[in-house]
Amino acid sequence: MEIVLVGLNHRTAPVEVREKVSFSAEQARRAADELRSRGILEETLVLSTCNRSEVYGVPPESSHECAPGLSSFLSEFHAVRPEALSGSLYHHYDREAVRHLFRVSAGLDSMLLGEAEILGQVREAYRFAHEQGATGPVLNRMFQGALEVGKRVRTETDLGTRPMSVASAGVKLAERIFGKLEERSALVLGAGAISEQVIAQLRGRGIANLFLMNRSRDRAEELARQYGGKVAGWGEWETALRAPDVVVSSVATEEPILGLEVVERAMEARKNRALFLMDLGMPRNIDAGVAKLYNVYVYNMDDLSDIVQQNRQARENEIPRAENIVEAHVGKFLSWQASVELVSLVDELRARVQEERNAFVKARMDSMAHLSEPDRLRMEGLMDELLEKLLLEPARKLRGEKELRRKIQNVEALRDLFLSKRDKP
Repeated sequence: MEIVLVGLNHRTAPVEVREKVSFSAEQARRAADELRSRGILEETLVLSTCNRSEVYGVPPESSHECAPGLSSFLSEFHAVRPEALSGSLYHHYDREAVRHLFRVSAGLDSMLLGEAEILGQVREAYRFAHEQGATGPVLNRMFQGALEVGKRVRTETDLGTRPMSVASAGVKLAERIFGKLEERSALVLGAGAISEQVIAQLRGRGIANLFLMNRSRDRAEELARQYGGKVAGWGEWETALRAPDVVVSSVATEEPILGLEVVERAMEARKNRALFLMDLGMPRNIDAGVAKLYNVYVYNMDDLSDIVQQNRQARENEIPRAENIVEAHVGKFLSWQASVELVSLVDELRARVQEERNAFVKARMDSMAHLSEPDRLRMEGLMDELLEKLLLEPARKLRGEKELRRKIQNVEALRDLFLSKRDKP
């Protein structure tokens, strides 16, 4: 029941690296299938957001031995040279893997402290993996605990008060360029959760004109009706880029949707009027070369540092309270894990003791020739009763006493104490 986590995030890798190993929903499903079919993991879950790509798993044997194979798998799966990731990947095991996930769910590991989106992203990743049959008892319990942690942190601390989101940070950045947005126009590319949050933020700041573009026109029209916007046809860049001062993009795509030539032509039509482009996609939606154009301001996730720092300063007093909630739930999960493993250990001990008992009786059968058959059976019955009593009471306590399960967490030490290597499963 060991746990392993291999991943990278905004602290260990820039956006140029993160986008190379991001997972779409289909890629997450395929990766989980491959990891299990190859025998690398028995349970697995992929968590991929704009700021992180992480693989959680339960290996068939040692988590430490499994980690290098997981790192190699990430490189192979995304066709990225291993050395391109070697300095960015982190490996966490067991307690630290659990703590890391709980901190992620609490918003403590986010670029924006206490961010609004991450709990929903963890919930969606777990739902997807569970429906695909990729998780099992360990990851199910672990991610259910993570969701409980996230909920508690947001209801019991001020990290959830007026939470900062990627969408609100992006719109704040636009205000730094243009000032108030009441006389400005905006185009939002995409119609997913982040795009809808962007739309709500723009409307909340009084944006004058709002245009929406999405591959599925029906979804764009639905949001346009809800927020009072107009729909532009997907890919009609020549007309769509003429009016807006602000363009925010959050589209699931393998290649950039706004290339250098497209924006060059748009800037000619605009007579080089300033254009703000906020790229919230992962992989990035806007070609990096666009930033070289005159009067075009291109920002991505990694450009939110000032807003991130202000957000942290406003909320950092709440960090200790949130960390305490995390630690309480880490202990709760480890106690559950220990109880499951200890009950299994007791069952293994029972089987071992039964083998030893049978061997003992057989070896001494000749010296018991003077006993009648009923006496021998009675003696064997008393032995069984004694041995069962010795094992039954510990098993009952393990199942019923939470404090005992909390105290006994190093099950492997007990295995080494009571079972020889040949007896271990």
